[in-house]
Amino acid sequence: MEEKENTGTRASSEEGLKFPEGAAAPRASDEDRTLVFPESAAAPKPVTEDGRPAADPLPRQELRESEDAPGEGEIPTPVGVRGALLADERLKAEALAQEAAEEAAEPEEEESPEVPGGKWKKLLLRCLFVLGLTLVMVCALLYGVMYVLCKGPSPTARDLFVRSVRETSAIGFLADLYLTPEEIAAIEAGAPQEETVTGTDTSLFIQETPEPSSGEEGPQPDAWGYVDEDGDGLILVEVKGESYIGYMLIVLDPSRVVLGCSPENIGIRGYTVQEFVEMNDAVAGINGGGFADPGGQGNGSMPDTLIVHGGNVYASGSGVGYGFVGIDDEYILHVGFNSTEDVYNWNIQEGCGYGPILVVNGEARDPEILASGLNPRTAIGQRADKAMLLLVIEGRQPNRLGATYTDVAEIMLSFGALNACNLDGGSSTMMWYEGRYINNSASVIGIRPIPTSFLVLKEGVKDDG
Repeated sequence: MEEKENTGTRASSEEGLKFPEGAAAPRASDEDRTLVFPESAAAPKPVTEDGRPAADPLPRQELRESEDAPGEGEIPTPVGVRGALLADERLKAEALAQEAAEEAAEPEEEESPEVPGGKWKKLLLRCLFVLGLTLVMVCALLYGVMYVLCKGPSPTARDLFVRSVRETSAIGFLADLYLTPEEIAAIEAGAPQEETVTGTDTSLFIQETPEPSSGEEGPQPDAWGYVDEDGDGLILVEVKGESYIGYMLIVLDPSRVVLGCSPENIGIRGYTVQEFVEMNDAVAGINGGGFADPGGQGNGSMPDTLIVHGGNVYASGSGVGYGFVGIDDEYILHVGFNSTEDVYNWNIQEGCGYGPILVVNGEARDPEILASGLNPRTAIGQRADKAMLLLVIEGRQPNRLGATYTDVAEIMLSFGALNACNLDGGSSTMMWYEGRYINNSASVIGIRPIPTSFLVLKEGVKDDG
Protein backbone atom coordinates (compact mmCIF):
# COMPACT_ATOMS: atom_id res chain seq x y z
CA MET A 1 0.00 0.00 0.00
CA GLU A 2 1.26 3.37 -1.01
CA GLU A 3 2.09 5.80 1.73
CA LYS A 4 0.44 9.20 1.61
CA GLU A 5 2.23 12.34 2.61
CA ASN A 6 0.53 14.92 4.83
CA THR A 7 1.85 18.45 5.13
CA GLY A 8 0.41 18.94 8.59
CA THR A 9 0.93 15.67 10.44
CA ARG A 10 2.05 12.12 9.89
CA ALA A 11 0.09 9.15 11.05
CA SER A 12 1.92 6.34 12.71
CA SER A 13 0.98 2.78 12.69
CA GLU A 14 -0.45 3.33 16.23
CA GLU A 15 -4.04 4.36 15.95
CA GLY A 16 -4.98 7.68 17.49
CA LEU A 17 -1.40 9.10 17.81
CA LYS A 18 -0.41 12.06 15.70
CA PHE A 19 3.09 13.59 15.47
CA PRO A 20 4.13 17.09 14.38
CA GLU A 21 5.62 17.61 11.03
CA GLY A 22 9.36 17.10 10.93
CA ALA A 23 9.46 14.79 13.93
CA ALA A 24 11.00 11.39 13.44
CA ALA A 25 8.57 8.60 13.76
CA PRO A 26 9.29 6.25 16.62
CA ARG A 27 10.09 2.68 16.03
CA ALA A 28 8.67 -0.28 17.74
CA SER A 29 10.81 -2.68 19.74
CA ASP A 30 10.74 -6.21 18.46
CA GLU A 31 10.58 -7.69 21.96
CA ASP A 32 7.79 -5.80 23.68
CA ARG A 33 6.62 -3.49 20.90
CA THR A 34 7.31 -0.49 23.07
CA LEU A 35 7.75 2.73 21.21
CA VAL A 36 11.31 3.99 21.45
CA PHE A 37 12.23 7.48 20.31
CA PRO A 38 15.57 8.36 18.78
CA GLU A 39 18.05 9.92 21.19
CA SER A 40 18.23 13.09 19.09
CA ALA A 41 14.51 13.63 19.10
CA ALA A 42 12.41 14.75 22.02
CA ALA A 43 9.37 12.73 22.82
CA PRO A 44 6.36 14.30 21.08
CA LYS A 45 3.59 15.73 23.06
CA PRO A 46 0.27 14.08 22.41
CA VAL A 47 -2.51 16.20 20.89
CA THR A 48 -6.19 15.72 20.52
CA GLU A 49 -8.03 15.12 17.19
CA ASP A 50 -8.69 18.83 16.83
CA GLY A 51 -4.96 19.67 17.25
CA ARG A 52 -4.91 20.93 20.83
CA PRO A 53 -2.29 19.59 23.29
CA ALA A 54 -3.64 16.77 25.37
CA ALA A 55 -3.25 16.71 29.21
CA ASP A 56 -0.20 14.88 30.51
CA PRO A 57 -1.15 11.41 31.63
CA LEU A 58 0.28 9.99 34.87
CA PRO A 59 3.78 8.63 34.26
CA ARG A 60 3.93 4.95 33.64
CA GLN A 61 5.93 2.75 35.94
CA GLU A 62 8.24 1.54 33.22
CA LEU A 63 11.58 -0.02 33.79
CA ARG A 64 14.69 0.87 31.84
CA GLU A 65 16.93 -1.97 30.99
CA SER A 66 20.51 -1.16 31.97
CA GLU A 67 23.64 -2.66 33.34
CA ASP A 68 22.33 -1.95 36.86
CA ALA A 69 19.23 -4.01 36.38
CA PRO A 70 17.90 -5.38 39.68
CA GLY A 71 18.66 -8.89 40.59
CA GLU A 72 16.24 -11.54 41.65
CA GLY A 73 14.28 -10.57 44.79
CA GLU A 74 15.36 -6.91 44.56
CA ILE A 75 13.07 -3.99 43.98
CA PRO A 76 13.61 -2.48 40.48
CA THR A 77 14.56 1.17 40.23
CA PRO A 78 11.63 3.30 38.93
CA VAL A 79 11.99 6.17 36.49
CA GLY A 80 10.66 9.71 36.95
CA VAL A 81 9.50 11.80 39.91
CA ARG A 82 7.29 9.14 41.38
CA GLY A 83 10.18 6.78 40.85
CA ALA A 84 12.42 8.95 42.99
CA LEU A 85 9.83 8.90 45.73
CA LEU A 86 9.50 5.16 45.44
CA ALA A 87 13.28 4.82 45.55
CA ASP A 88 13.40 6.84 48.80
CA GLU A 89 10.68 4.67 50.26
CA ARG A 90 12.58 1.62 49.12
CA LEU A 91 15.71 2.77 50.93
CA LYS A 92 13.73 3.43 54.09
CA ALA A 93 12.11 0.03 53.84
CA GLU A 94 15.51 -1.61 53.39
CA ALA A 95 16.88 0.25 56.44
CA LEU A 96 13.91 -0.76 58.56
CA ALA A 97 14.21 -4.33 57.38
CA GLN A 98 17.92 -4.39 58.19
CA GLU A 99 17.29 -2.87 61.65
CA ALA A 100 14.57 -5.40 62.37
CA ALA A 101 16.87 -8.22 61.29
CA GLU A 102 19.64 -6.96 63.60
CA GLU A 103 17.24 -6.66 66.54
CA ALA A 104 15.97 -10.16 65.87
CA ALA A 105 19.53 -11.48 65.80
CA GLU A 106 20.53 -9.82 69.09
CA PRO A 107 19.27 -11.40 72.34
CA GLU A 108 16.78 -9.21 74.14
CA GLU A 109 18.13 -7.65 77.32
CA GLU A 110 15.96 -8.30 80.30
CA GLU A 111 14.90 -5.11 82.00
CA SER A 112 16.07 -5.15 85.58
CA PRO A 113 13.12 -4.69 87.87
CA GLU A 114 13.09 -1.39 89.76
CA VAL A 115 14.43 -1.83 93.26
CA PRO A 116 11.66 -1.17 95.77
CA GLY A 117 12.22 2.13 97.53
CA GLY A 118 15.03 3.12 95.17
CA LYS A 119 13.94 6.74 95.05
CA TRP A 120 13.71 6.91 98.82
CA LYS A 121 17.21 5.46 99.14
CA LYS A 122 18.59 8.12 96.81
CA LEU A 123 16.80 10.82 98.77
CA LEU A 124 18.12 9.39 102.02
CA LEU A 125 21.67 9.32 100.70
CA ARG A 126 21.39 12.95 99.62
CA CYS A 127 20.06 13.94 103.03
CA LEU A 128 22.89 12.08 104.75
CA PHE A 129 25.40 13.82 102.52
CA VAL A 130 23.97 17.24 103.37
CA LEU A 131 23.90 16.41 107.07
CA GLY A 132 27.46 15.12 106.96
CA LEU A 133 28.68 18.22 105.17
CA THR A 134 26.85 20.45 107.65
CA LEU A 135 28.36 18.54 110.56
CA VAL A 136 31.86 18.95 109.15
CA MET A 137 31.31 22.69 108.73
CA VAL A 138 29.95 23.04 112.27
CA CYS A 139 32.89 21.09 113.71
CA ALA A 140 35.33 23.26 111.78
CA LEU A 141 33.61 26.39 113.09
CA LEU A 142 33.65 25.13 116.69
CA TYR A 143 37.29 24.18 116.40
CA GLY A 144 38.11 27.69 115.20
CA VAL A 145 36.15 29.30 118.04
CA MET A 146 37.84 27.14 120.67
CA TYR A 147 41.24 27.90 119.16
CA VAL A 148 40.58 31.62 119.47
CA LEU A 149 39.46 31.16 123.09
CA CYS A 150 42.59 29.23 124.03
CA LYS A 151 45.15 31.09 121.93
CA GLY A 152 43.48 34.48 121.72
CA PRO A 153 44.39 37.68 123.56
CA SER A 154 42.03 37.15 126.53
CA PRO A 155 43.39 35.06 129.44
CA THR A 156 40.02 35.39 131.18
CA ALA A 157 38.18 33.79 128.26
CA ARG A 158 40.84 31.05 128.06
CA ASP A 159 40.61 30.22 131.76
CA LEU A 160 36.80 30.21 131.67
CA PHE A 161 36.78 27.85 128.69
CA VAL A 162 39.33 25.46 130.23
CA ARG A 163 37.54 25.29 133.57
CA SER A 164 34.16 24.83 131.90
CA VAL A 165 35.24 21.79 129.89
CA ARG A 166 37.46 20.32 132.60
CA GLU A 167 34.53 20.23 135.00
CA THR A 168 32.79 17.71 132.77
CA SER A 169 33.49 14.01 132.52
CA ALA A 170 32.77 13.76 128.81
CA ILE A 171 34.45 16.73 127.06
CA GLY A 172 37.33 17.57 129.38
CA PHE A 173 39.72 16.45 126.63
CA LEU A 174 38.92 19.55 124.53
CA ALA A 175 41.39 21.64 126.54
CA ASP A 176 44.12 19.12 125.69
CA LEU A 177 43.70 19.88 121.98
CA TYR A 178 45.12 23.38 122.39
CA LEU A 179 47.08 23.52 125.64
CA THR A 180 49.86 21.53 127.27
CA PRO A 181 49.29 19.70 130.57
CA GLU A 182 51.44 22.31 132.32
CA GLU A 183 49.29 25.17 130.99
CA ILE A 184 46.10 23.40 132.06
CA ALA A 185 47.50 22.72 135.53
CA ALA A 186 48.40 26.38 135.95
CA ILE A 187 44.85 27.43 135.04
CA GLU A 188 43.31 24.91 137.42
CA ALA A 189 45.51 26.01 140.29
CA GLY A 190 42.80 28.46 141.34
CA ALA A 191 40.03 25.85 141.24
CA PRO A 192 38.37 24.70 144.49
CA GLN A 193 40.84 22.79 146.63
CA GLU A 194 40.15 20.49 149.55
CA GLU A 195 40.52 22.45 152.76
CA THR A 196 39.14 22.57 156.27
CA VAL A 197 35.85 24.47 156.51
CA THR A 198 34.35 25.72 159.75
CA GLY A 199 31.24 23.75 160.68
CA THR A 200 27.71 25.10 160.80
CA ASP A 201 26.93 27.60 163.57
CA THR A 202 23.52 26.41 164.75
CA SER A 203 23.02 29.52 166.90
CA LEU A 204 22.37 31.55 163.76
CA PHE A 205 19.07 29.82 163.11
CA ILE A 206 15.78 31.37 164.17
CA GLN A 207 14.03 29.03 166.55
CA GLU A 208 10.51 30.28 165.80
CA THR A 209 9.16 31.69 162.56
CA PRO A 210 7.42 35.05 163.12
CA GLU A 211 3.71 35.01 162.36
CA PRO A 212 2.09 37.71 160.19
CA SER A 213 0.72 40.63 162.18
CA SER A 214 -2.96 40.47 163.12
CA GLY A 215 -5.50 42.06 160.82
CA GLU A 216 -3.73 41.04 157.61
CA GLU A 217 -5.65 38.69 155.37
CA GLY A 218 -4.46 36.22 152.74
CA PRO A 219 -0.92 34.96 152.05
CA GLN A 220 1.75 37.31 153.36
CA PRO A 221 5.36 37.69 152.25
CA ASP A 222 7.97 36.19 154.51
CA ALA A 223 11.02 38.01 155.86
CA TRP A 224 12.71 37.65 152.44
CA GLY A 225 9.70 38.89 150.49
CA TYR A 226 8.44 35.59 149.06
CA VAL A 227 4.79 34.54 149.25
CA ASP A 228 3.31 31.05 149.35
CA GLU A 229 0.35 31.86 147.11
CA ASP A 230 -1.35 28.45 147.13
CA GLY A 231 -0.46 27.53 150.71
CA ASP A 232 1.28 24.24 149.83
CA GLY A 233 4.48 25.24 151.61
CA LEU A 234 6.46 25.44 148.33
CA ILE A 235 7.50 28.58 146.43
CA LEU A 236 9.05 28.33 142.97
CA VAL A 237 11.04 31.39 141.85
CA GLU A 238 12.76 31.93 138.50
CA VAL A 239 16.28 33.36 138.64
CA LYS A 240 18.17 34.98 135.78
CA GLY A 241 21.68 36.19 135.06
CA GLU A 242 23.72 37.29 132.07
CA SER A 243 24.66 33.73 131.14
CA TYR A 244 22.02 31.61 132.82
CA ILE A 245 18.44 31.02 133.82
CA GLY A 246 17.45 28.88 136.76
CA TYR A 247 14.79 27.95 139.32
CA MET A 248 14.80 28.16 143.09
CA LEU A 249 12.35 25.99 145.04
CA ILE A 250 11.81 27.24 148.60
CA VAL A 251 10.58 24.50 150.97
CA LEU A 252 9.17 26.21 154.04
CA ASP A 253 9.06 23.03 156.14
CA PRO A 254 12.61 21.52 156.29
CA SER A 255 11.31 18.20 157.63
CA ARG A 256 9.88 17.47 154.18
CA VAL A 257 13.36 17.27 152.58
CA VAL A 258 14.99 13.83 152.56
CA LEU A 259 17.62 12.01 150.53
CA GLY A 260 16.33 9.81 147.76
CA CYS A 261 18.43 6.70 147.21
CA SER A 262 18.23 2.95 146.73
CA PRO A 263 20.83 1.32 149.02
CA GLU A 264 20.14 -2.18 147.68
CA ASN A 265 21.02 -1.02 144.16
CA ILE A 266 24.29 0.75 144.92
CA GLY A 267 26.77 -0.37 142.28
CA ILE A 268 24.00 -1.99 140.24
CA ARG A 269 21.86 0.76 138.76
CA GLY A 270 20.87 4.40 139.18
CA TYR A 271 17.54 6.21 138.88
CA THR A 272 16.37 9.47 137.36
CA VAL A 273 15.03 12.27 139.55
CA GLN A 274 11.53 11.49 138.32
CA GLU A 275 11.91 7.84 139.32
CA PHE A 276 13.13 8.80 142.80
CA VAL A 277 10.15 11.15 143.21
CA GLU A 278 7.69 8.47 142.15
CA MET A 279 9.33 5.73 144.23
CA ASN A 280 9.01 7.86 147.38
CA ASP A 281 5.60 9.38 146.58
CA ALA A 282 7.20 12.82 146.74
CA VAL A 283 6.07 16.07 145.10
CA ALA A 284 9.43 17.48 143.99
CA GLY A 285 13.10 16.65 143.76
CA ILE A 286 16.54 17.62 142.46
CA ASN A 287 19.62 15.56 141.66
CA GLY A 288 22.03 14.94 144.52
CA GLY A 289 25.67 13.96 144.96
CA GLY A 290 28.35 12.87 142.51
CA PHE A 291 29.01 9.38 141.19
CA ALA A 292 31.57 7.35 139.31
CA ASP A 293 31.24 8.36 135.67
CA PRO A 294 34.19 7.16 133.56
CA GLY A 295 34.17 8.93 130.22
CA GLY A 296 30.70 10.26 130.84
CA GLN A 297 29.28 6.75 130.35
CA GLY A 298 28.55 5.72 133.94
CA ASN A 299 25.20 4.20 134.88
CA GLY A 300 24.75 6.38 137.96
CA SER A 301 24.87 3.52 140.43
CA MET A 302 28.01 4.21 142.49
CA PRO A 303 28.20 7.38 144.63
CA ASP A 304 31.67 8.90 144.98
CA THR A 305 31.12 9.77 148.66
CA LEU A 306 29.32 8.05 151.47
CA ILE A 307 25.57 8.64 151.67
CA VAL A 308 23.21 8.83 154.64
CA HIS A 309 19.53 7.96 154.51
CA GLY A 310 17.24 7.55 157.51
CA GLY A 311 20.26 7.84 159.81
CA ASN A 312 21.99 4.89 158.14
CA VAL A 313 25.37 5.29 156.44
CA TYR A 314 26.06 3.56 153.12
CA ALA A 315 29.27 3.32 151.06
CA SER A 316 31.20 4.54 154.09
CA GLY A 317 34.51 3.62 152.49
CA SER A 318 34.13 6.50 150.06
CA GLY A 319 34.46 9.14 152.78
CA VAL A 320 32.92 12.63 152.82
CA GLY A 321 35.06 14.27 150.15
CA TYR A 322 35.53 18.02 150.33
CA GLY A 323 31.90 19.02 149.79
CA PHE A 324 29.63 16.90 151.94
CA VAL A 325 26.26 18.28 153.07
CA GLY A 326 23.92 16.67 155.61
CA ILE A 327 20.66 17.31 157.51
CA ASP A 328 20.60 16.49 161.21
CA ASP A 329 17.73 15.28 163.40
CA GLU A 330 16.63 18.90 164.02
CA TYR A 331 16.46 19.58 160.27
CA ILE A 332 19.53 21.83 160.22
CA LEU A 333 21.67 21.70 157.09
CA HIS A 334 25.36 21.14 157.92
CA VAL A 335 28.45 21.84 155.83
CA GLY A 336 32.14 21.64 156.68
CA PHE A 337 32.51 17.88 157.17
CA ASN A 338 36.11 16.85 157.56
CA SER A 339 35.73 13.13 158.27
CA THR A 340 33.22 10.34 158.53
CA GLU A 341 33.19 10.84 162.32
CA ASP A 342 31.51 14.23 161.81
CA VAL A 343 28.55 12.44 160.26
CA TYR A 344 28.00 10.51 163.46
CA ASN A 345 28.90 13.37 165.80
CA TRP A 346 26.37 15.73 164.23
CA ASN A 347 23.69 13.07 164.10
CA ILE A 348 23.20 13.38 160.34
CA GLN A 349 20.02 11.72 159.05
CA GLU A 350 20.18 12.54 155.33
CA GLY A 351 23.22 13.53 153.29
CA CYS A 352 25.57 13.13 150.32
CA GLY A 353 28.58 14.90 148.87
CA TYR A 354 29.97 16.71 145.87
CA GLY A 355 31.13 20.29 146.50
CA PRO A 356 32.47 22.80 146.70
CA ILE A 357 30.86 24.42 149.73
CA LEU A 358 29.51 27.79 148.63
CA VAL A 359 28.26 29.61 151.74
CA VAL A 360 29.30 29.04 155.35
CA ASN A 361 27.42 30.71 158.21
CA GLY A 362 26.06 33.48 156.00
CA GLU A 363 29.27 34.28 154.10
CA ALA A 364 30.28 33.27 150.59
CA ARG A 365 33.62 31.61 150.21
CA ASP A 366 36.59 33.33 148.59
CA PRO A 367 36.04 33.79 144.82
CA GLU A 368 39.53 32.44 144.14
CA ILE A 369 38.56 29.20 145.81
CA LEU A 370 35.30 29.17 143.85
CA ALA A 371 36.98 29.84 140.49
CA SER A 372 35.16 27.81 137.85
CA GLY A 373 33.71 27.77 134.37
CA LEU A 374 30.16 28.18 133.10
CA ASN A 375 28.05 25.07 133.45
CA PRO A 376 24.63 23.82 134.58
CA ARG A 377 24.50 23.79 138.37
CA THR A 378 22.56 22.20 141.23
CA ALA A 379 22.83 23.37 144.84
CA ILE A 380 21.12 23.08 148.21
CA GLY A 381 21.04 25.68 150.97
CA GLN A 382 19.10 26.73 154.08
CA ARG A 383 17.80 30.02 155.41
CA ALA A 384 17.87 31.16 159.04
CA ASP A 385 14.22 30.09 159.43
CA LYS A 386 15.31 26.57 158.37
CA ALA A 387 13.47 26.80 155.04
CA MET A 388 15.36 24.68 152.50
CA LEU A 389 16.57 26.17 149.20
CA LEU A 390 16.79 23.84 146.19
CA LEU A 391 18.39 25.42 143.11
CA VAL A 392 19.00 24.35 139.52
CA ILE A 393 20.71 26.42 136.80
CA GLU A 394 20.40 25.62 133.10
CA GLY A 395 23.45 25.74 130.83
CA ARG A 396 25.33 24.46 127.76
CA GLN A 397 22.83 26.12 125.46
CA PRO A 398 23.42 28.93 122.93
CA ASN A 399 21.56 31.55 125.00
CA ARG A 400 22.38 30.19 128.46
CA LEU A 401 25.87 28.82 128.96
CA GLY A 402 25.47 28.31 132.69
CA ALA A 403 26.75 29.77 135.97
CA THR A 404 30.00 29.82 137.90
CA TYR A 405 30.29 28.69 141.50
CA THR A 406 30.49 32.34 142.49
CA ASP A 407 27.20 33.00 140.67
CA VAL A 408 25.53 30.19 142.60
CA ALA A 409 26.89 31.44 145.94
CA GLU A 410 25.53 34.92 145.20
CA ILE A 411 22.11 33.52 144.29
CA MET A 412 22.01 31.57 147.54
CA LEU A 413 22.91 34.65 149.56
CA SER A 414 20.21 36.67 147.78
CA PHE A 415 17.65 34.12 149.00
CA GLY A 416 18.93 34.36 152.58
CA ALA A 417 21.05 31.19 152.75
CA LEU A 418 23.14 30.70 155.89
CA ASN A 419 24.81 27.62 154.46
CA ALA A 420 24.90 26.21 150.94
CA CYS A 421 26.74 23.52 149.02
CA ASN A 422 27.13 22.79 145.34
CA LEU A 423 25.84 19.40 144.18
CA ASP A 424 26.50 17.41 141.02
CA GLY A 425 25.78 19.59 137.99
CA GLY A 426 26.30 19.47 134.24
CA SER A 427 24.22 16.85 132.49
CA SER A 428 22.90 15.60 135.85
CA THR A 429 21.19 18.91 136.75
CA MET A 430 17.43 18.33 136.91
CA MET A 431 14.42 19.51 138.97
CA TRP A 432 11.09 17.67 139.03
CA TYR A 433 8.08 19.64 140.24
CA GLU A 434 4.32 19.36 139.73
CA GLY A 435 4.60 16.31 137.52
CA ARG A 436 7.29 17.53 135.11
CA TYR A 437 10.89 18.61 134.75
CA ILE A 438 11.17 22.36 135.29
CA ASN A 439 14.52 22.85 133.57
CA ASN A 440 15.99 21.68 130.27
CA SER A 441 18.51 18.87 130.42
CA ALA A 442 22.06 19.51 129.19
CA SER A 443 22.60 15.82 128.46
CA VAL A 444 22.80 14.76 124.82
CA ILE A 445 21.83 11.19 125.74
CA GLY A 446 18.69 12.02 127.70
CA ILE A 447 17.92 12.26 131.40
CA ARG A 448 20.75 10.60 133.28
CA PRO A 449 20.34 8.05 136.08
CA ILE A 450 21.93 9.07 139.38
CA PRO A 451 22.55 7.40 142.77
CA THR A 452 21.05 10.12 145.02
CA SER A 453 18.60 13.01 145.01
CA PHE A 454 17.06 15.45 147.45
CA LEU A 455 13.29 14.97 147.58
CA VAL A 456 10.37 17.00 148.91
CA LEU A 457 7.78 14.78 150.56
CA LYS A 458 4.09 15.52 150.76
CA GLU A 459 2.92 17.59 153.73
CA GLY A 460 2.46 15.61 156.94
CA VAL A 461 4.28 12.49 155.76
CA LYS A 462 6.96 12.74 158.46
CA ASP A 463 4.33 13.38 161.16
CA ASP A 464 2.25 10.41 160.00
CA GLY A 465 5.34 8.19 160.03
